[in-house]
Amino acid sequence: MAVATGAGTGAGTGTATGTGAGTGLSVTLCRDERQFAALETQWMALHRGCATATPFQSHPWLHSWWLSYGTPGRLRVVLVRRGGRLVGAAPLMLVHRPLPLLVPLGGGISDFSDVLIDGSQPPRTLTALAEGLRRAARYAVIDLREVRPGAAAEQLYARWTGARRRLSDSVCLELPAEPIDQLVKRLASARAQRVRAKLRKLDALRIEERAVAEHEVPCTIRELLRLHELQWRGRGVTPEHLRPRFAEHLTRATQRMVRDGDAALTEYRLDGAVVAANVTLQSAQLSGGYLYGADPELRTKKVDVATMLLRRDARHAADSGRTVISLLRGTEPYKSHWRPAVVTNQRLLLAPAALAPALNLYAAQLAGRDRAADAVRSLGPVAREWRIRIGGRRAGGSPDSGR
Repeated sequence: MAVATGAGTGAGTGTATGTGAGTGLSVTLCRDERQFAALETQWMALHRGCATATPFQSHPWLHSWWLSYGTPGRLRVVLVRRGGRLVGAAPLMLVHRPLPLLVPLGGGISDFSDVLIDGSQPPRTLTALAEGLRRAARYAVIDLREVRPGAAAEQLYARWTGARRRLSDSVCLELPAEPIDQLVKRLASARAQRVRAKLRKLDALRIEERAVAEHEVPCTIRELLRLHELQWRGRGVTPEHLRPRFAEHLTRATQRMVRDGDAALTEYRLDGAVVAANVTLQSAQLSGGYLYGADPELRTKKVDVATMLLRRDARHAADSGRTVISLLRGTEPYKSHWRPAVVTNQRLLLAPAALAPALNLYAAQLAGRDRAADAVRSLGPVAREWRIRIGGRRAGGSPDSGR
């Protein structure tokens, strides 16, 4: 079995001889972004074969993110192949602060991270991926943030033979993939009546929904971001959403994902004018509304935008056979009204045994920072900027880190 070389050496795709003769597995480390780009077809097949994968592990999302946010020379993607077929992958990059770390591609604008393992492969495929990661992390700690419970990375963590620590990360909320009429039945009687009244209001206004085709994505994303800025003007918009690199990434990734069926972009029109647009990201089992923009004038018409978006997303998720509607990170009140399941992402730290002291020190620093963030959070909304500055997890909306 060929195994990946260390994280801090070489260029391109490096291989070295290792153990595992007779398994038919090879493990390599991809450092070249052109080679990463060329993996698209193989990666898509692997992504579809990994039942726990989320949209944020798709090749269009990760490669687009790298083009907008990646640092040349820092790409570290561990690949496992069997007979030339890609059966496992860990999409990472090298950073040097506060110590050498291997962190997931996707950064703070991705709600989940994970490794990919083809579900039809034997357990030794996961063992091979772990070995490749151990060699890639010879001089670095692996910091897997925002790992959704049940993710493939949990299996990797269970098999890890070196140092490891598990911490809590962001809180997510989830609903079953059912039409809005079924979701309303989850609510208390008085709230259910209010939601039904909001739905009747939407019907009376005759707001039209339209699925945006692949070639229309760039124009609609521009309009979405314009409306997003308008709706948040004066109310603390996430700065990253206004930056050109984010617009370039969202346009590029959404266009490819719409093409592949891994995203839906919806326009909402009133009297012929676009009044809202929404990007929904999708994987085999999960659907989640990622970002939307809505004309502030809808508030004057007493339109409940969140209910409007959820109705469409719920219908689409149920019709496509998905099982989960993820409300993604954050516990905003409008999400909690639906009585969702509370799911806490994990932060998995892994390192070779020789780096156990560095991992333990890093974990202690993270835990102390989280305690400080929780203390500041208890002071109320006025402390939001303090919380961002000390690196705390977001309480709602989009993560400020990297967005």
